[in-house]
Amino acid sequence: MKHFLAIVALLCSHFSAFAFAEVDTLTEEDPYVILMGEADSAIVRQDWIEAAARLQDALHVKPNHPSNVLLLNNLAAVYSNMDEDSLSLATYDRALEIAPSMLTIVTGRARQLLKMRRDYEAFDAFAHAIDIDSTCIEARFYHGMMALYGGNQAIAEADFAVLQRLVPGSIDTAIAYSSLFSLTGRDRDAIPYLRFLTENDPQAEYFAQLAGCYLQLGDLNSASDIIGRGLELFPDDPELFYYRAWLNRDRYLMDAARADAQRAIELGASPQRVAALFAN
Repeated sequence: MKHFLAIVALLCSHFSAFAFAEVDTLTEEDPYVILMGEADSAIVRQDWIEAAARLQDALHVKPNHPSNVLLLNNLAAVYSNMDEDSLSLATYDRALEIAPSMLTIVTGRARQLLKMRRDYEAFDAFAHAIDIDSTCIEARFYHGMMALYGGNQAIAEADFAVLQRLVPGSIDTAIAYSSLFSLTGRDRDAIPYLRFLTENDPQAEYFAQLAGCYLQLGDLNSASDIIGRGLELFPDDPELFYYRAWLNRDRYLMDAARADAQRAIELGASPQRVAALFAN
C-alpha cells in the first residue's frame, strides 16, 4: 500500500500543471486507496470481475484524481484478461487522454491492438512507444518481430540491435535473433540462441526449431539429442514428432519415420507438410 501511495505522490507532482480539481494527500484509510487495494488483491487472485468492479468504484470516488491514469491502465489490462477487448482499448484511450506520452499505457494499448489482430495499428503504436523512448525493450521486441514477419528485415535488425546492446542475455533477445536467423536461412547462427532458450525457457517450439536447424545442417546426432530431450518434456508435441520423422528418414529408418509421421499428424501436424518428407 505504501508503494502505491508513493506512486500516487509522484503522479500528483507530475500532473500538477494540469490543475486537476482534486489533488489531495491520500492516506491508507481513504476509501479510494482501500478500493485500489481490494482491486490489487482481486488481480492477484485473477478475479477479473471483482477487480474491474473495485477499479470502477475507485474511479467514481475520485473522478478527477491524477492517479486515475494508473487505475485506467490496470482496468484496461483487466478487461483484456476478461476478453472484453473493445472495452480494454477504449479504456486505454481514456488513459491516453490523461497521459498521452506515458509509456506503460502506450505499450499496453499496442499489445491490446495486437491481441485484436489490428496489426498495422499495433505496429504504429509500438513505433510511437519507440519515439517516446528509443530504449523501450518491449516496444523494440514487438516492433522488430512484427517487422521481421512482415518482410521488413532492415527494421527488424535495427530493433534487435538495440536489444543486443541493452539486454544481450535476455529471453527476448534470444527469441529475436533465433527467429531472424532461422527465417533467413542462417541456421548455424540461430543455434546458440535456440540452445539458450531450451536451457532457460524450455518450450516445445524452441526444441523443435533447434532440431530443424541441426537437420538442415546434417548434424543428425545433435538433432537426435535435442529431439529426445524435447520429447521427454513435451511428449505430445506434433513438431517434435515431425522432426523425428525427418531424422529417421535421413537415417534410412523408414518404418520408424513413417510411424513418427503418422503420430505427428494425429497430434495436429499438417498432413501435406508431413507427406512432403517422403515425396522423393
